[in-house]
Amino acid sequence: MIRLEAVSKRYPNGTVAVHSLDLEVRRGEVCVLVGPSGCGKTTTLRMINRLVEPTSGRIFLDGADVTDADPVELRRHVGYVIQQVGLFPHQTIAANVGTVPSLLGWKKARISSRVDELLDLVGLEPSEYRGRYPAQLSGGQRQRVGVARALAADPPVLLMDEPFGAIDPVTRTRLQDEFLRLQDGVRKTVVFVTHDIEEAVKMGDRIAILDVGGVLAQYDTPAEVLGNPASPMVADFVGPDRGLKRLKVTPIDPVLLEHPPTVGPDDTLEQARAVMERTEARWVAVTDARGALRGHVRAAAAGGDGTVVDRLERVEAWVPLDGSLERALASMLLTDYGWVAVVDGDAFVGVLTPDAIYRALKASLDDAAAVAATAPTGGD
Repeated sequence: MIRLEAVSKRYPNGTVAVHSLDLEVRRGEVCVLVGPSGCGKTTTLRMINRLVEPTSGRIFLDGADVTDADPVELRRHVGYVIQQVGLFPHQTIAANVGTVPSLLGWKKARISSRVDELLDLVGLEPSEYRGRYPAQLSGGQRQRVGVARALAADPPVLLMDEPFGAIDPVTRTRLQDEFLRLQDGVRKTVVFVTHDIEEAVKMGDRIAILDVGGVLAQYDTPAEVLGNPASPMVADFVGPDRGLKRLKVTPIDPVLLEHPPTVGPDDTLEQARAVMERTEARWVAVTDARGALRGHVRAAAAGGDGTVVDRLERVEAWVPLDGSLERALASMLLTDYGWVAVVDGDAFVGVLTPDAIYRALKASLDDAAAVAATAPTGGD
């Protein structure tokens, strides 16, 4: 969807911001540009919509060379979100979101319908927010409006320049999650600039790490960047804890799940005790007839008469089967269980233990090392 061919930016004073950059971004993917100060990531982003003119090279959007296109017309078809949002303070939220459709000559009814659709999409009730002004919104709400405005004309490409950088950590995490949810639905081609490798790993389908002077040091998936840094510069940038960061991008392997004994909620406590004695377990999972996890009963709480449901404890540590090892470990550390339940929809599929998380991460790192060992090192 986006292709940069030998794109460079040299300023009159001789400073090279970007040097002969070749980069391809696949349709529907999020490409994150990350690197140290002076690496040219924001310059690269702004050359795509020609807020900064490249000194040399060519830029293609959906196969069309935009290097010689009308830059104003180009920007009306490329969504753009910046850190400080850039909303017009004297205009309502509805007017802000409808800016580009208005410039494109859309009819008022169509603009109004699109504004309501997008406000709803980013989690802002249209009837409550469309008539407000930016000053009446929180920083996080203004950032949501900025995303809605960028999506207003349904552009195929979205450029985001540290969009969540000036927001408190809690709101930032919430907005990141919200954007990833939106992206699952709209599937835009996104170029996202950040200085934070943690954010890059979370947000990106692929990460482009740039070195000072706008030199591409590595372009790969988050898992490969973390597991197989292409150079000492990349290894230093992603940090010595890159093994831990890889938890974010390592999925849960069903093969590594343990399967504790289960009982039904209407079974007797005597039956639960018998199951635990037979399996030498300290607890049993409680599942209903559909296989949904209802809770668990510990051995210490299973004495006396009655039914399982009388001693049922809610499972506080659980993750979906398609979650990451990081999410599993984080949930596990919030309780004293020593395990985290894994569910597929409502169905209970097993538990993940610290040992299983270690083995999964170690296997992931070993796989990356094996790929690195067999990769070509150069030559003809």
